[in-house]
Amino acid sequence: MSVLGVLLLILLPAPLVVVIGASFHPTAVLRFPPDGFSLRWYEEFLGSAIWIRALGISALIAVAAAILTTLAALGAALALERAPERLRSVAETMILLPLLFPHAAIGIAFLGWLIAVQMNGTGAGILIAHLMLCAPFAYRPIAVALRQIDPSLAEAARVLGADERAAFSRVRLPLLRPGLSASLLFSFIVSFDEVTVTMFLIGPEVTTLPVAIYGHLHDSADPVVAAISSLLIVFTSALVLLAQRSFGLKIFVDVEEDSRRA
Repeated sequence: MSVLGVLLLILLPAPLVVVIGASFHPTAVLRFPPDGFSLRWYEEFLGSAIWIRALGISALIAVAAAILTTLAALGAALALERAPERLRSVAETMILLPLLFPHAAIGIAFLGWLIAVQMNGTGAGILIAHLMLCAPFAYRPIAVALRQIDPSLAEAARVLGADERAAFSRVRLPLLRPGLSASLLFSFIVSFDEVTVTMFLIGPEVTTLPVAIYGHLHDSADPVVAAISSLLIVFTSALVLLAQRSFGLKIFVDVEEDSRRA
């Protein structure tokens, strides 16, 4: 392994070590290394109705966004599979457009639209924005997984007497599982971590956890934010391990290679 590779292995996880270590500092000041060991800030987070409510709202919106975006992305991928090349290229460009615009501009645009339809400051309004933001991350894994399926498998199923629905549900859908799982994982993480666009759309009754963290940092520098971040690090690591055990991480490499070819 090269020296650069060793340095990367050391430096990349270093910020995570600092955040986790600072979360155990006993006094109301972010400090690393900590002077002692205390679970005070974890208890404050888990015992705060405000923090838990923000966590629940973020989780609910992220789960809904992941499911709805994945279903929409599956429908789009199937619809574009046999479309003419030019039409498919235009449609995929439209799906990927949220990656090209600054999130601040997207947030302002959504704010104006939600005010016009009287949905500003609502969970439904935030969910609609997150659906658009998650669309590129949901579509790519499914489209890549769909392209990797041998068309002759579905044709063989039809030759053996299966209709279109049976051929899809019994042959193609199981082979799409890695792409669908990756789509759900990508969409959930993107929605749960979204800050910039969401800041324009929150209301007095609806605030997500990332926005609450951002606001808290303006008022205080106590380690409760480090404690929340540490829990999120553990949760994200658990999701990645679950993904590895369930469908492997090769689909992520395939998506990256497909993006470079495109």
